[in-house]
Amino acid sequence: MEQKSLGFHETMELHEMVNFKTNCLLKSKLMQGVCFDVDLKALMEKDVTLSIHQLNELQSLYAGARTF
Repeated sequence: MEQKSLGFHETMELHEMVNFKTNCLLKSKLMQGVCFDVDLKALMEKDVTLSIHQLNELQSLYAGARTF
């Protein structure tokens, strides 16, 4: 049986994951400007790209979230 909506606790956990991932994305993006190591900068750019993809996936789960 497939559940079509998230429970309240699942909605809150989803919100916490989105907030955490957003903070990680912002930090990686901002640190690229002060980083002079090419390898580290490339790693942070990869992290930014993956974080954006992951945030899009997490946001798609909001469709099943309950409103308070």
